[in-house]
Amino acid sequence: MSELQDLIAGFKGIPTATIANALDDVGKVVNSSPFIRAVVPGMTLCGPALTVDVETGEAGTFSSSDFKVGALIDAASPGDVIVVSAKAARASIWGGMASLAASIKGVAGLVVDGSVRDVEEMSGCEFNVFSRHVIPTTGRSRLRVKSIGESVMIDGIEVACGDIIVGDSTGIVVVPKNQASRVLQNALTYQMQDREAEQEIRTGSSFTEVMSKFKRI
Repeated sequence: MSELQDLIAGFKGIPTATIANALDDVGKVVNSSPFIRAVVPGMTLCGPALTVDVETGEAGTFSSSDFKVGALIDAASPGDVIVVSAKAARASIWGGMASLAASIKGVAGLVVDGSVRDVEEMSGCEFNVFSRHVIPTTGRSRLRVKSIGESVMIDGIEVACGDIIVGDSTGIVVVPKNQASRVLQNALTYQMQDREAEQEIRTGSSFTEVMSKFKRI
């Protein structure tokens, strides 16, 4: 396995809250969003980001050819998480057919600071999607794919291509690729401490006591 594959495997199964604690250690204090959530409860994702910047406008602003959702899937490699900065637009950048095509290619999931639609179809093909909005309105003529692979902002979080994205029922976190090894090491430590704290509570320790002992629970 490559170093990146090892990191991805390591982050899988660690709660996003625990990873967020470890991100504080490296100064990535803006690391998650209260608005971007799994469109279906239980969806999870973990993989390197393929970043996409989208320009937004009113209906009729852009041509249909500007939509270019297929280009996002073409650019993604198996295991990637497509991360779309759509400026919280209330017009869908992604739907059921795109989910099917991405799932067949092996894309790990999608994160959108904007809107998606066709939730039943996404769920049916088991493609994991996290989005700010779910809305029926199409993005055709309202959205234009501006760039692929450049750094973007999603709800105030800076995301570079190759950063590791982890999502679970609590939300998403963004792990900078150049700090991923340290973040993973600390997150594994905090996960172990969480288990120890849980056991101590079950055997009679007070929450005050475990909060004093374990600084990152």
